[in-house]
Amino acid sequence: MSDSISSNEGYRDYGFANQAPTHMHRHFLPALFKLCPELTHGTRVLDVGCGNGYTVGKFLELGCEVVGVDLSESGIALARKSYPKARFEILPANEQILDNLREQPFDLVVSTEVVEHLYSPREYAKGCFKALRPGGRFICTTPYHGFLKNLAIALTNQWDTHANPLWDGGHIKLWSRNTLGEILRETGFENLQFRGAGRIPWLWMTMAMAGDKPKNQ
Repeated sequence: MSDSISSNEGYRDYGFANQAPTHMHRHFLPALFKLCPELTHGTRVLDVGCGNGYTVGKFLELGCEVVGVDLSESGIALARKSYPKARFEILPANEQILDNLREQPFDLVVSTEVVEHLYSPREYAKGCFKALRPGGRFICTTPYHGFLKNLAIALTNQWDTHANPLWDGGHIKLWSRNTLGEILRETGFENLQFRGAGRIPWLWMTMAMAGDKPKNQ
């Protein structure tokens, strides 16, 4: 998980201090793995915006072959040290992910708490789509926004804290189930599945959405 953007221009390193999970991992990881296809030894996984590699480590424990990309030099340095069995590269989350890696397409692409930081989410979505083999699955997590949660934030006067514009490298796009689903369908994903995570239903802290690349593409 990282605040990777779709190009190096204007990027501000997240500044990972250690290999520990963030406070968000305990919320999105259960939803992420519920949406995963069957994971067998050798399943090829790409983590787009891998941060310090913590999520990569969870897939390694299951016998997967994993590649992680991120713009954070501090994150990639920690990931390489902590998970030497995986490949990590400093790369932007753009349409050329697979070409830049010079890898074969992956069975599964995951991207956790990244899309809310991106100036060009369509370019990112296309890159994740291209990085998948036909029939492969993409799973994305991002903070949840919907009517009841937005209303609760407004009624408690928390918008300045929740979406603080003074946070350099912070969230620049707020996604709902509908808008996240729209960009995935627009990109070409099908069979969309949704899971809310953290807190109670409709006030979820974050959400996960999966989509499959058609088998004929």
